[in-house]
Amino acid sequence: MFRLEKRAPFARLFELLLVDSGGIFEATRFARACDVSRQTIMNYLEVLEATFVMYVVRPFASNPSAAIVSAPRVYGFDTDFVAYHRGWSSLRSDDYGPLWEHLVLNELQAARQQRDVQYWRTKSGMEVDFVLAPKRAAPVAIECKWSQDAFEPAGMIAFRKSYPNGRNLLVAADVKRASRRRIQGREVDVVGLAQLGAAFT
Repeated sequence: MFRLEKRAPFARLFELLLVDSGGIFEATRFARACDVSRQTIMNYLEVLEATFVMYVVRPFASNPSAAIVSAPRVYGFDTDFVAYHRGWSSLRSDDYGPLWEHLVLNELQAARQQRDVQYWRTKSGMEVDFVLAPKRAAPVAIECKWSQDAFEPAGMIAFRKSYPNGRNLLVAADVKRASRRRIQGREVDVVGLAQLGAAFT
């Protein structure tokens, strides 16, 4: 369908993206590792995105003066594939958070039937895991935590300094019932994966 002439570097890129799943995509680094051009890597990524093998989460920025990271993040479509290519035969506690982020992304895509999820990160390291920015509506900030007690609001607070209006969501694995909290002057809806879809209906 896509007339791939070099299958070996394409397969290599697929494996490397799964190992690096959720990381910031640097085409030049992958081009060196796969021994192809940067443009070829970008073409391969388009194929992987079009076939839903990889989710490309692009950075959110409506403020042109902000020092925002401009590269996308790339997520593998399946947590089992991610774990396998990372060599995880069993999970440690540190592995839960990254995989939970993948599950939240999958649920967002499935519930909304759109591939418009973005993320926000400054060059100084402040970040929000996911941002939804519907047209003519304030952006929704979404943080993903395996445990709600591990939530640190610094990234969300920094985001709201630039974009003061909009909903704030914390999606945590240990939430059984949705609730609303006030954290450092901001209202935050705390939900589990089961309530995430309902949060957008």
